[in-house]
This record gives sequence, C-alpha cells and structure tokens, in this order.
Amino acid sequence: MTEAILLVGGKGTRLRPLTVHTPKPMVPAAGVPFLTHQLARARAAGVDHIVLATSYLAEVFEPHFGDGSALGLHLEYVTEKEPLGTGGALRNVAERLRSGPDEPVLVFNGDILTGLDIRALVDTHESTGADVSLHLTKVTDPRAYGLVPTDDTGRVLAFLEKPQTPEEIVTDQINAGAYVFRRSVIDIIPAGRPVSVERETFPGLLAAGAHLQGMVDSTYWLDLGTPAAFVRGSADLVMGRAPSPAVPGRRGDRLILPTARVASDAKLTGGTVVGEGAFVAEGARVCGSTILPGAVIEPGAVVTDSLIGSRARVGERSVLTGAVVGDGAVVGADNELRDGVRVWCDARIPAGAVRFSSDQ
Repeated sequence: MTEAILLVGGKGTRLRPLTVHTPKPMVPAAGVPFLTHQLARARAAGVDHIVLATSYLAEVFEPHFGDGSALGLHLEYVTEKEPLGTGGALRNVAERLRSGPDEPVLVFNGDILTGLDIRALVDTHESTGADVSLHLTKVTDPRAYGLVPTDDTGRVLAFLEKPQTPEEIVTDQINAGAYVFRRSVIDIIPAGRPVSVERETFPGLLAAGAHLQGMVDSTYWLDLGTPAAFVRGSADLVMGRAPSPAVPGRRGDRLILPTARVASDAKLTGGTVVGEGAFVAEGARVCGSTILPGAVIEPGAVVTDSLIGSRARVGERSVLTGAVVGDGAVVGADNELRDGVRVWCDARIPAGAVRFSSDQ
C-alpha cells in the first residue's frame, strides 16, 4: 500500500460558524488541523502518496502542507470546480494515481476520527480478492446511518438507507467512511458529474456481482460533523482515547501550545486545548474545550465542552456550556450560553445580555 485519496472538499455546514473562514479538515483538533492527524496515521500505516480531493476553500490546504515532505509524504491537490460528491471526487483525481489496475487505493473521508487498523483493512482487501473493502463499525443506535449487513465471511449483502422502523434495523453495522478500492473500480466511476459512492457506486457494484468486503473494526470512531462531536474528538485526542501520532505534546488533561498563556490559578481539565497566542486569565475554569489561537478567556469565566474561535473573547464571569463562539466574536461579561448556541463570527454580545438564571 503506497497511496491514498483523502476527500476534503465538503463545506462543513453542520460545523458553522467554525467553517466560515476555515475548511472543516483544517479546523484545529488537539492543537493541529484535524487533517494532520489523518495524514500522520496514513503515513504510519505505510502510505507515502496521498491525493487531496479539495473543493471548499481549496486554497487553504497547499500553503499549509506544501508537498507533504515535512510529514514524510508526497501530497498532491486536485480541486473540483463544481461539487462532485464522494464518487465524483474519486474519479476526478484518478489521473494522479500511480497504482496499476489491480492494486489497492485507500480512501478516507476528511471528517472521521478513527482508531481503524489501516493495515488490517488492506490485508483483508488483498486476502479476500475484493473489488472494494469497507471499514464497518457497530453503533448502539443505527437509525441515523446507512446499514451494511454482511454474511458470515464479511461479504457485503446490501446497502440500506437510514432505517425508519425497528423492523428495518437488520444490523448494527454502518459504513465508517474508510475504504480500499481496486484501482480499476475508481476508473469506471462516471466522470464529470456528481456521483455518490454510498448511493450509486456501491449499490451498482453489488448489483453487478462485484465483491464488496466489510471489515468490522469498532475500536474508536467518531464523525466530527457537529460542533459537539468536534470538541469531543479534540479532547479524546488530548487524553489519548483516540490515537494519533500528530498530537503536539504529552497526553493528559490539557494541552497548552507554546505561545499560549495560562494564569497560575486557572483550571484546565478534560482534554482542554489552549491554542497559540491564546490567554486564559486568573480564576477561569475550562473543561473539555478547545480555545483556538489568539482567543481570550477573561477572569472567572467558566467554559465547558465548548469551542472558542480564533481571536474571540469570553468576558469575565460568563458561563458557557456546549457553545461555539465564532472567530473574532466577543461574549461580554456575565452572560450564560448553553448547549447548542452558536455565536457567529465577529458578533458582539453585550455584558449580561443573555442569561438563564436571575441576575441576583
């Protein structure tokens, strides 16, 4: 296994306002762009050539990662002029692949944090002679996902849309967003139009009698598509619950980047990250949260399971739980922001303007 495709073209609409100025794979998780973790894990599995299929804010990727040599990789970038879907994106980068027709090509979605044994997936693909092999994971509640039932040998039997009734839940196995393709399968995906591998390519291959193999790996798996999941994924990386060779520091309760400043009596717990140039003032308490570069947490503020954007500011004594504060936004003193609130980039919330409790 020498090469892979990383699908990083999505707009990250579920993560806004974090993705207003930054593509989802470039939002920092555990101190570095999330994509860095995926690249590092691919390299550790023996991959050395990766093609990034970009679209939204495509101009951001290459200036940061360059040719990939700093990570021991050779990176190439292909930008879609119009969104092509997962399958269309694969076909769009096919000419950059070096593999022969029967050789394997790894494919990763750019928003999945996983402990997948990449080598085991490749070995399964090669030992079974599959046309496509899929990483499957088991979930407690599969209603939000497409189901992938398999036979006793792991061969895929069907691709089922999100189940609507208990009777439709025939398995707890779902598509986990990592694949190994036989190179020739990528080449036959229709070119120049949107194609979904989940809805068109995989069902079509199955109907044509192709061999699709599933490998269940239920170590660690998290879709980082929502702010709450992204914050949790970052904390799990810091605490060592999710594996990555790219975390820039020791695993533990907190990760403080080199130019960040934290007051001696501030308390950081739960996998909190304080980014470059950020400041956490005296008496502040931050748990399970991500403080992006240049942000300021003022004295006595309490921030829990939240993400504070670049250059944003949280005022004195404000209490944030499950909140997202966009880049450059200011939350004034004595505010209370609860689960699900999203403060847009550069917004200003006056002191004491939002509360869930009495001002007494």
